[in-house]
Amino acid sequence: MAEMVKKCPECSGINLFWNREKGEIICRDCGLVIEDKMVDFTQEWREFDSSQAETKRRTGAPMTFTQYDQGLGTEVGQKSDLFKLGGAERNKFFRLRKWQYRISTAIERNLKLALAELKRVSSFLKLPKSVEEEASRIYTLAVQRGLVRGRSMESVVAGALYAACRRHEVPRTLDELSEASGIEKKEIGRTYRFVTRELGLTILPSNPADYIARFASALKLSAETQSKAIEILEKAQKIELTSGRGPTGIASAALYVSALIHGEKRTQREVADVAGVTEVTIRNRYKELLEELNLEKDIKKTKKKKKR
Repeated sequence: MAEMVKKCPECSGINLFWNREKGEIICRDCGLVIEDKMVDFTQEWREFDSSQAETKRRTGAPMTFTQYDQGLGTEVGQKSDLFKLGGAERNKFFRLRKWQYRISTAIERNLKLALAELKRVSSFLKLPKSVEEEASRIYTLAVQRGLVRGRSMESVVAGALYAACRRHEVPRTLDELSEASGIEKKEIGRTYRFVTRELGLTILPSNPADYIARFASALKLSAETQSKAIEILEKAQKIELTSGRGPTGIASAALYVSALIHGEKRTQREVADVAGVTEVTIRNRYKELLEELNLEKDIKKTKKKKKR
């Protein structure tokens, strides 16, 4: 509508604006209403229940990267349809499905297998739909750019999922992804760095506080212990003690210190198993927190109360 009017008849300005709600074309320079054509963009039918809405609606499901054709393709029937067909029709059904597979591109065939694996890993890790959608988009871009060549499909899927988790601030460790996908932790990290670098994805460093709730739940620690651990991490971040250190290591150490302060003692081995780090890492981070934040006093107070 706005393309029909090239310039304002009053000031000859070309800075025109179409107000969709009022149906007016307005000149931004002088404010003249050039055209006034009210158009109703709402639906022309009414619905009284969900069944009426489904029959009258003219749009399908939204586009999604979790399907290899983004939900826009068609399938030649399903295997369940075989029971409804006779001999000749059944042969025709198989022939059509075979040709549909033959005319599909290599990228489509790759995506069909990879996205099924992505859904399986996502379900195993109980990831939200937004993360699954983002991971599918990243993998699709990686396939289109030819980044999958020379790498296993499973490792690129795991790398895309880890990148999506980082972008959506969903705390999942490389160890968890390794367990779910069956790919080595080092390989997932290598693929993740390669894919994000080649696609130009900006990913902020993980916040150690995001891991506290999950680790505390696995260790069956109280809410007070969780709050204290987050408080310790905030103090550590202020003095830049967390920079250059793994988020899971510093988070598990803060939780270990907080548990000691609140008298909920857990061994370093228990915390290390939950966090997916070594006992040496927890021991080193634990010593740094005690020295830099002067937390020994709080631990000694807890010990004195127990003796009484």
